Amino acid sequence: MNSVGKSILYLLLLTMITAGSAYAQGVQDTSAKRVQVVFSGGHETDPRDRGRPVVLIAAALGVPSDVFRSAFSQVHPAPAGMEPDPEQVRQNKEALLGALGRYGVTNEKLDSISNYYRYVRSRNELWPTKPAVAYALVQGGQVTGYIVTSGGSGYSSAPTVTVPTIAGARGKAQLTFSTDLEKNGALSSIVL
Repeated sequence: MNSVGKSILYLLLLTMITAGSAYAQGVQDTSAKRVQVVFSGGHETDPRDRGRPVVLIAAALGVPSDVFRSAFSQVHPAPAGMEPDPEQVRQNKEALLGALGRYGVTNEKLDSISNYYRYVRSRNELWPTKPAVAYALVQGGQVTGYIVTSGGSGYSSAPTVTVPTIAGARGKAQLTFSTDLEKNGALSSIVL
């Protein structure tokens, strides 16, 4: 067989392999049904934090949660519904920056993060959140995996994951925390 014949044969084989691969991929993609999962919860806080999303605040500041808790233990907030007096604000700020400054936390950064996560719980408010979006891969009536298409943000605890069409199907949500407020407290994956 001459070189032209070999080239044609090679192209024919390559076309068949590519077409077969595309067909196999198409069959694989259509054999599993995608079902949007439902998330509930995910905004619980540690009882020690009295409703403050410490895991989010600490991550945004770039410090461990226990470091922030320790720093905040030196703060004396004004009673609910009352404005703190200026001297109290100064003392609280001094206590926080004294503990967090060694981690590179500046006054501006502390103010920015604190304001971002500030909310009034008595008004049923919540700090800024963005819901995650994910799908369960269902095959033969069973969940075989999960795909997270948007991690959302603002989760302080792992939300409960349910699959509406599959009784008892649950996944375990995994979170990631970051100094990037748009990605802080985002859903990174769901495991079976």
